[in-house]
Amino acid sequence: MYNPPIVPDDFEIPQVLETARLRLRPLTISDAVKDYDAVMTSEQRLRTIFRPNGEWPFGLTLTQNIIELGWHQAEFQMRSSFAYTVVSLDESEVLGCVYIYPARKPGYDVEITMWVRQSRVDEGLDQHLFETVETWIGDCWPFANPAYPGRRIAFDEWDALSDG
Repeated sequence: MYNPPIVPDDFEIPQVLETARLRLRPLTISDAVKDYDAVMTSEQRLRTIFRPNGEWPFGLTLTQNIIELGWHQAEFQMRSSFAYTVVSLDESEVLGCVYIYPARKPGYDVEITMWVRQSRVDEGLDQHLFETVETWIGDCWPFANPAYPGRRIAFDEWDALSDG
């Protein structure tokens, strides 16, 4: 099942966002090995960041990661969701990801989630990424009411909202 586009046909999708600490660009299957390293070295953190006591990425293989990245890449091309890899400025390391999905809850345009690898959390990179993305979404994207589950709205409150 394919989701419809979440941005108008004439909207120019941002391709790169760069700060002094990181770069965001579309996630592709070419990122699979570095992405897999970032995911697997952050497994314990990732199992709680999207959902308390979550399962992902438990048992993830490199092959499965390639499949998932291919799906993200295809959805980006169809404009139905957008996955961005967060990389170091020299692109030697994947630092995390940002996901923009269609909202499942009424009153919201999209759901935006993100993560940074465990080894970079103590550097304040997670907060830097969130603030950067929140400003970017407000300034450059056509969304009136983006949701940030687990950040601007607690998961229990988010889950209590009816699905659209």
